[in-house]
Order: sequence, then C-alpha cells, then structure tokens
Amino acid sequence: MIGGNNLVDTSKQVKKVTWVGMIINIFLSALKFIVGFMGNSHAVIADAVHSLSDMSTDIIVLFGVKYWTAPADEDHPYGHRRIEAIITVTIGVILALVAFSLCYQSFHSFSGPLAAPHWTALFGPLLSLFLKESLFRWTRRVGERLRSSAVIANAWHHRSDALSSIPAFLAVIIAAFRPQWAFVDLIGAILVSLIIIKAAWDIIAPAIAELSDRGGSPQDLDMIERIARSVDEVQSVHAIRTRKIGYGLSVDLHIQVAGEMTVKKGHDISANVKYTLLRDGPNVLDVVVHLEPIR
Repeated sequence: MIGGNNLVDTSKQVKKVTWVGMIINIFLSALKFIVGFMGNSHAVIADAVHSLSDMSTDIIVLFGVKYWTAPADEDHPYGHRRIEAIITVTIGVILALVAFSLCYQSFHSFSGPLAAPHWTALFGPLLSLFLKESLFRWTRRVGERLRSSAVIANAWHHRSDALSSIPAFLAVIIAAFRPQWAFVDLIGAILVSLIIIKAAWDIIAPAIAELSDRGGSPQDLDMIERIARSVDEVQSVHAIRTRKIGYGLSVDLHIQVAGEMTVKKGHDISANVKYTLLRDGPNVLDVVVHLEPIR
C-alpha cells in the first residue's frame, strides 16, 4: 500500500495540477461568457457553462484529495481510496446534468427568433481549444503517474471542454458567414451537449465498477496467475480474487508449496510472490497471499 510520505506527495501534486486547472477554467469561463453574449452565440455560451462545470469539479477534487489520500486507520484498514471513486462519480454526474440542461435550452431556443452570431464569439473557443488540450495532457500524465482515477477523470473533463470548443467554433463561423443559417449555432450547442454526455459516461462507468467491487479482467487474472507461478517453489496457484481500488487492483490468492518446508521458508516464498506481483503485476496495489501445502 502507499506509505504516508507518498500520500502527502500525492496530495501536493494533485492540488498543484488542479489549482492550475481551476484558474484556467475561471479565465476561460469568463472569456467565453463575455464573447458569447457579445457575439450572440448559444454554442459559445454553452461552451462557457461547460468550462464553469470544469471549475466545479476542480473544487470537488481539491476538497476530496485530503480524504482519499489519508492513510489507513482503524475504521478504514484498507485506506480511503473508495472516496476517490465517489468523487469521480460526482464529477461525471455534474457533467451529465450540465449537458442535459444545455441540450434542453438549445432545443427550446429553436422555437424563438434567431439572430446570427458575430465573429467576436470565435476568440473564446479558439483559445479554449489550445489551453484545455494542453491542460488535459498535463493532468492526465499526473493522474496516470499517481494512479488517481479522480485526477484522470478531471483530465478527461478538460479534454471534453477542448473538444466541445470545436463544434462551437465551427458553428459560429458557419452562422456568421451565412446569417440565414443562424440555427447552426443551436446545433453546435447540442453537439457540445452530446460530447459532454459521452465524457460523463466514460468517467462514471469505471468508478461504478469500482464501487460495485468489480474484479480485474480475465487477462489480468491470467497475468497474476502466471507471475505467481513463476516464483521459485510455487507449485500451484488458485482462488485468485481481485477488486478495483482506484486505478489499480487489490489481489487475494492462494499458493501451494511443498508441505515439508519450514514456516520461515514458506513465509519467504509468500513474500516473494507479493513483491513480484507488486512489481510486475497489472497495476497491483496490494496483495494478500494464503500459503497451503501441496496435497
């Protein structure tokens, strides 16, 4: 499991990348709201709301990181990583609610008079595309290095914001160039909403799998068995159980060794199996090895 010093370092890195993301989201939200209203673009205003929802998830991550990185205690002997999954689901739900709201508003606007957007609105999504894609790449690297599902989820929120700027940008260009096609701006807003909904599902699904104690894939189980059997004097491996914990797996397995060996020798073999799985296994975070004599 992760030690205390590593947890403190993890918390610092998560806070750093999230604070930078929040500052950028505040700036982009304000910019896109201003140019969206000035340029009369529903798509850009929708994109601004998306950036604003990005900021809300940054706040959730900043609030939650001190809890999910807390060391194990008497009440939580396996640590607090499930809190991260709960926060991840919260991020996805917020995204989905924002998307459905934007979609409803865009459909509702078709019934009223439409005015073509102005070129002014282009500046917001263009700058957003560059900044949020860069922020996505940095945040995802940090999340993968720390094996943090919440940070990775927040990274994909940045990516969805970057992608949502593309239809907003194109909608403004088309509608501004062809004023009689002002409805394209509303279509752009709906496309933005659909992109957000897809991103929300991609975020929620893995976290729900973790909260429901879903195990590793058949490929993960095969790899775990193969690695355990490769350790010297392990004659059989069975009863492998896994469950998702954040970005990785907790593993519980039984190994069989020669029945006449000493307790110390059997303990050393078990420790070697654990070490090897932590080093070479498929994102293995913790291992419990049960030792049995071969029959």
